[in-house]
Amino acid sequence: MRAKIENRIRDVELISKDGNKVEISVDGKIYDIDVVMSESGFCSIIHEGRSYNAEAVSHSDGKYTITTNFRHFDIELSNPQKKYLRGRQSSTDEVQETIISPMPGKVIKILVYENMEVKQGDPLIVVEAMKMQSTYTAAQDAIVEKIHIEEGDSVVRDQLLITFKTN
Repeated sequence: MRAKIENRIRDVELISKDGNKVEISVDGKIYDIDVVMSESGFCSIIHEGRSYNAEAVSHSDGKYTITTNFRHFDIELSNPQKKYLRGRQSSTDEVQETIISPMPGKVIKILVYENMEVKQGDPLIVVEAMKMQSTYTAAQDAIVEKIHIEEGDSVVRDQLLITFKTN
């Protein structure tokens, strides 16, 4: 996913997560960090033996303010699903037949059910990765054929989440 931090654009990828141990890539550089999140948005981060405390405040649709050491950083995250689908589709006329997880995470909420009719833009599922929630939406009018996961499930990158009936 892309992150706009202040006026800089960074490519950020969650490589792996095992408990509090997180491996991320920022512009191709790998960081091994230990992250402990609290329910209120505060977190403790340990990187290369140094400890950092931070607070993440979500504003709207991928926009956050991160506060650490009395400094504030405005961050805007790209929609990982849209970026993922854009990279996978060969043309804009292609029908979306599936929703696939673009990164590891946890299914927070499933907003649809099998055989349900959905309209373009309808929210389908909420997935959380590193305490940031992404809502995946329908790319076009469709009928939900099968839901392959349940609320609370952990998902891996490229895991099939939802399939749609095609005409």
